[in-house]
This record gives sequence, C-alpha cells and structure tokens, in this order.
Amino acid sequence: MTMKSAIGIKIAAVAAVAALAGCTDLKPLQAQVDDLKAQVGRLSSDVAAHKADRTDANAAAAASQKADAAQATANQALAAAQSAQSGVNEVNEKINRMFQRSVSK
Repeated sequence: MTMKSAIGIKIAAVAAVAALAGCTDLKPLQAQVDDLKAQVGRLSSDVAAHKADRTDANAAAAASQKADAAQATANQALAAAQSAQSGVNEVNEKINRMFQRSVSK
C-alpha cells in the first residue's frame, strides 16, 4: 500500500466516524434510558406497596369474617339465654302461685 492510499483510507475512516457520530448522538438516548430505569424503580416500589396493601386487605377481610362468625355465635347464645330465662320466669310464676294458694288456705 502506498502512503497516499493509507492516508486516504485514514481520512475516509475519520470522515465516516465523524458522520456517524453526528447521526447517532447517544446522550439523549442515554438520558431516556436513565429515565426509564428510574420509572421502573418507582413502579417496582409501587407494585411492592400494592402487594402489601392487598395482603393487609386480605387479613382485614379474614378478620371481618371471623368477627361475623363470632357475632352469629353470640346471637345464638343470647337467644338460648333468653329462652332459658323465659322458662325460669314461668317456673317462678308457678311456684309463686302455688305458694300463694297454700298461704291463702
């Protein structure tokens, strides 16, 4: 290779690199990539927070179901107690009537 052709190739290579560098400015692309990385980081945090909220909501729903079951049991116990009290009241009235009859004779 001659010296002139080697210099010509070097000049062509430098011109090609300069032309390509002008066409592909990577700074805006890098800024966009950095912005996207930041957005992905925020979204990951949001997803984790939503998972925690969903877990809390599920726990609250389970607690609510348990509370409803406990209330139903308490209502049944109250109904049984009221029924028993009614029976006791009836027996007491009968005893009182019998006592009053025996005293009045």
